[in-house]
Parts: sequence; C-alpha cells; structure tokens
Amino acid sequence: MKLKNILFLFFAINMCQLYSQEKPNVLFIAIDDLNDYVNCMNGAIKVPTPNIDKLAKNGTLFTNAHCQAPICGPSRASIMTGLYPSTSGNYLQLEDINIKKGNEAVKKAIFMPDYFEQNGYKTMAVGKIYHSGDGAKTFDEYGGKFAWMGPKPKERFNYDPSKIKNKVGLTQTDWGAYPEQDSLMTDFKSAKWAVNKLQKNYDNPFFLAVGFLRPHVPWYAPQKWFDMFPLDSIKTPPYNKNDFNDIPEFAKKVADAPMMPTTEELIKSGQWKNAIQAYMACIAFVDAQVGKVLDALEKSKYAKNTIVVLWADHGYHLGEKNRFAKQALWERDTRTLLIFKDLNVNSFKKCSAPVQLIDIYPTLIELCKLPPSKTLEGNSLVSLIKNPKLNWKHKSLSFYGEGNIAIRDQQFRLTKYEDGSLELYDMKNDPNEWNNLAKDKKYKKIVKRLLKSSPKNWAPLSTYSKYNFNEYFKKNSKTP
Repeated sequence: MKLKNILFLFFAINMCQLYSQEKPNVLFIAIDDLNDYVNCMNGAIKVPTPNIDKLAKNGTLFTNAHCQAPICGPSRASIMTGLYPSTSGNYLQLEDINIKKGNEAVKKAIFMPDYFEQNGYKTMAVGKIYHSGDGAKTFDEYGGKFAWMGPKPKERFNYDPSKIKNKVGLTQTDWGAYPEQDSLMTDFKSAKWAVNKLQKNYDNPFFLAVGFLRPHVPWYAPQKWFDMFPLDSIKTPPYNKNDFNDIPEFAKKVADAPMMPTTEELIKSGQWKNAIQAYMACIAFVDAQVGKVLDALEKSKYAKNTIVVLWADHGYHLGEKNRFAKQALWERDTRTLLIFKDLNVNSFKKCSAPVQLIDIYPTLIELCKLPPSKTLEGNSLVSLIKNPKLNWKHKSLSFYGEGNIAIRDQQFRLTKYEDGSLELYDMKNDPNEWNNLAKDKKYKKIVKRLLKSSPKNWAPLSTYSKYNFNEYFKKNSKTP
C-alpha cells in the first residue's frame, strides 16, 4: 500500500474515532414499581432519597410524567419501541421475545438499543430493562439477572395468598427484613457491574442501561434499611373507604386485583404501616445503589460527556383506593418518576407539563444529535428541558387493556373505559381522586376536549399480550 494511502487510512480512522467520541454517552437508569414517594416529588409520603435528589438538582425533574401501561411488560415495551399500546396491541403483560411479534406496525419498530447501535454506540445493560432483563436480546452486552427478585426466605413472612381464603392468583407480595447483607441483593450486584463498566475505556460512545428491581415486590431489604423508618414515625397515605361510591362498575372490574392485599385487610391485621415501612426501606436501599452508579460516573472520564435519564416504569398504590397494587388507570398507578440530566444543564429545573415515558426515546435521540426516527410516537422533551414553563400542548396517555385509556393534562385526568363509562378528576383540587366529575354538566366541555386526544384507531390486543389475573382480563385475553 502506498504511503499516502496509509496516511489517508490512518487519518480516516482517527477522524471516525474522534467523531464517535464526540457523541455523548447515555446512562439509562430504570427503577421498578417506584411511585412518587421519592423525596424530590410531592407524594403523600417522602422517603429520603439523597442520590436521586442530587440527580434532580442537576437536571430536569418531570413531576407530571406517566407510563403508557400500569404494569411492567407493556410499559417497558412501549418505552423501548417508542409505540403506544394502541398501536402495538401490547396492552397487557407479555414476554420480551414477543414484543415485536404482533401487528405490522410493531414489527417495523426499532428497539432503542438497536437504534443506538445503528448510530455507532456500544450498548450494555444489567438488571431489569425489559420485563425479563434483556429477554429481547437487543444489547451488545448484558450483565445477567443474578438472582431475579431474590434472594428469598424459605417461608414468607407476612403475606401468602395461597394460604388466605378468597384470594385468587399469584403474587410475590410479602414484606420483611431479609437478607442480612446488602451484598446478597440483586440490585447491589447490578450496581457493582455498572460501576465496573464505567471504569473501563471505550473507543465508541456507549449506551449503558442499569435496571433496578426494588421496590418491586417482595419488599425485602436488610434490617438496617427498615431501621431508618420506625413504625411509630410512619404516616399512612390518604384513604377514603367510600372512594368507590361514584365510580363506574366497569372501573372496578378492570382494577380488580384478587391476589393482592387490600387496605381494609391490612388495617384489620395491623400490617398497613409494616407494609409501607418495607416499601420505604426498599426505596432507600435502591437509592443507595443508584448513588453508587452516579458516583462512579462523576469520578470517570465520561462525567462531562454523558446524558443521564432516570425513570420508573409505573406507580403503585400503598393503601390509597383500598389497594396495594399497580394494575389500574388512576393517578397513583400511572404517575411515575422521570429525570433528565443533559450535558448543558447543571441546575435544578422542575416541569409540571404532562409528559410520558414514551417520550424518553425521541428525547435521547435529539439530545445525542442522532437522525430522527420516523417510527416513534412520543414527543421529544428537549424544548421542556430548555424551558420547563413552555406551553406544552400534548397530553399523556395511559392504557390498560384494549379500549381503556387515561388522558392527563396539566390539571385534569379523564379515564374512559371500554364500555364508554368515564371518570374525571380535577387533580389540582382533588389530588386523591375522590370526587368523580364525569357526570357533572359543568365539565362537559373538558371531557369533550380531553377525549380528542384518544386514539382514533385501536390495534386489537396482541395474541402474545395477556394477563389472566382477574375475570375481566380472563375474558379479554387471547391465546396465541
């Protein structure tokens, strides 16, 4: 090879590396079943979360962010494909390998890691990113599941539906101090794996996804995390035992979770505060694991060239509406945590615009200055990151089963069910959703306005998407 050709090749390789290194890295942190009890949010209970708070203080905290489905599988499928359930048909639980096996629209979707790989990124993941970690097999490197949801004691401590009369279905729900050491927890191992990756050298930009399991049930964590929250200091969230008097019967059918404990049951057994204590302990534990990863990033050579996004896949009831569950279309089920830390933002910003987890994908594309993807249905949040008070015209949409949708704007929340029945709440004046305004003629125009955001076309429920835990979904789920 001639000298000039060798020099040209050397120059081209170095320019390519320089270009790739100039692209920002992405640290993508997912937390399972985390509601708005995080300290930096305005939930009914505030759990000390210094590490998540620190990230929020250096970025943009979206206080009105909502998932696209209030259970793990379809929520994560929507995030990772950029499609609404009403387009993909993935309304209910599903295996990761089946996410793109439904209709033609979802078959054309590009998984987020694949898109970043197509644009020169090395992708790595550990823990729960999709419902089963990386069951979709989309990352270049996956750190394993370790002991999924574990470790677990030989016998449950406080709750086992198989031993309770009139309880139907399976759940991992239980609570108590276990195991003895943090190092035995799956999230501890995931954090350690991610820290190790941030200490290595990379020629290309990276997309590093870190998925934490807690506070998903079972609510187990070592005793020291429980000790942070003495029972006599715990306050229970707002609860109205007559809450369901003005909601449609259809809403009760959709939200029925026969395998889960109810608030009335835990009041009777004296375990309500104990369950909340365990949930709080799990939040404090996972915040510490998040802190390890963020500290490792700060100490690494990638600190100034890495975008951070932290999100939780949906919310969770801890006694509100007589429920200890997700799996419904009320505010507590769909409202979740979303924080972006851009390269050019190092000060706290708070945004109350109604945004969605489906917006993460297009936002990262724009922040990383990658070519836009035509398949995505979410909206980039970059304009809100720059100006949180911007007039945001979009609504957040959450789905739970074909035909059931919750529509959220800045102030109101409308839920329309498959049978046409409605719930409407003024979230500014009634944050607990105790007064259903849907039949009040004064709010007729608001209902009509919000309904305009509902999809005109609904994809049929995918034959791969099902959740047979209550009578309503048993009737509606299909067999592939």
